[in-house]
Parts: sequence; structure tokens; C-alpha cells
Amino acid sequence: MESKGVLFDHDRRARIGLPEAVFSEKKPWKVLLELLSRFRGDTPEKVLFTRLSPESWDLVPDEIKSRYDYDPLSRTAFAEPLARRDQRLGCALVSAGSADSPVVWEAARTLDYLGFRREVFEDSGVAGLWRLSDALERINAHDIIIVVAGLDAALASVLGGLTPRPVIAVPTSVGYGLARGGESALASMLLSCSPGVTVVNIDNGYGAACAAARILNLLELRLAGESPASPHGGG
Repeated sequence: MESKGVLFDHDRRARIGLPEAVFSEKKPWKVLLELLSRFRGDTPEKVLFTRLSPESWDLVPDEIKSRYDYDPLSRTAFAEPLARRDQRLGCALVSAGSADSPVVWEAARTLDYLGFRREVFEDSGVAGLWRLSDALERINAHDIIIVVAGLDAALASVLGGLTPRPVIAVPTSVGYGLARGGESALASMLLSCSPGVTVVNIDNGYGAACAAARILNLLELRLAGESPASPHGGG
């Protein structure tokens, strides 16, 4: 029986290749607890919980907590990941600084849940360009790159000019004053002089991971010799 006020899109995975997730922030506690109880791993249904704060997690009964893999930094939880995908395909996640960690790890954990291979490259901001250049060969070994940065968000433009891979940029709400809660980073990424950089919303690591997963889904279909137009239900 559905939770009151929560109507799940059960066919989403078959339709677009991505299952529905639960955005936990500001959900009534009773609804959130019911959902955590429902998707704790003893049914075929699997769900990723995002923006699940440590404060909310502390209130969850231990018998439910024990069924979940919870990460307080990314504020994500899932009882079981989906089946592992083709490990020849992968995503690099590159962040400017450790202040961006909650967002980059939300993206990484989303990819973990979806079954995709990923590698995180933290503290690669352009203020110390050698950090990026030292890791560039390993970054380019992946099929897609997610770039996470706040402040002036110059990392998206710099990396966008150094790689042939698709780049998905995530502005973060990191920075003083004129950073305006990530609005300046968003504007900088949207104004990037590196052609073809795709930009998602401020702090939206989950959305960036889903964008990457759509591309990886398509690449996986091609590797399997299937038509890209075919519905993909995952593993």
C-alpha cells in the first residue's frame, strides 16, 4: 500500500533506464520512516534515499538502520545496490576542493547504487593546476566526467578544454559573499568557453549522476549490440 502523499513511478526504470529515488529533505518524519521500513531490502523493490540528514538518520530504529548502507557525508542510503553494470564503462568525478565533498559523493554514491564503475578525484581545483594535470590521464580513461566546483567554478572550463569526454558540471554553494550560494558558480559554468559542457542545478550531485547514467546506459546498449532505442531495464 502506498504511503499517503507518495505515489511511486514504478515503471520509470523500464521507461527511461533509471529507477525513482526518494528525496528525503523536508519529508514528514512519519512518511520517511514508513518508506525506510518499506524499502529495507526484503522486497524486490530497491530505492535510493537522497538528502537524508544525519539528524534524521539518528532517529531511525536500529532494526531498520541495520538493513541500510548509509553515508552521512553524501546523505544517501540504500538497502541494496542494483546489479553491477558493464565494468568496461566508467565515470570520473572531479572536485575542486574538499568543501565540495558532499556533492561529489552524492554523485558517486548514486553511481554506486546504479551499479556503475566510478573513480573520485578530489582537491583538483585550478588554484593548484598540477593536481589536475597529474590526474588527467586517469581521468580521461573514463567515458564521462562529472566536474563539481564552487567559487568561480573555473575547473569546469579548464577540464572541458582538456578532455574529449562528455563533461557534466555541478556548481556548488561553496564560497563567500558574491558566491551567492552557488549562483556565481552556476553562471560561470553556463558561460563556459569550453564548448559542450553540460550544467545541472546547484549542489545537484544526484542529477549529474543520473545524466551520466543515461549516457552510460546508451554506451552499454551499443556494447551489447542492442538498438539504442530499446527500453533498458538495467540488471
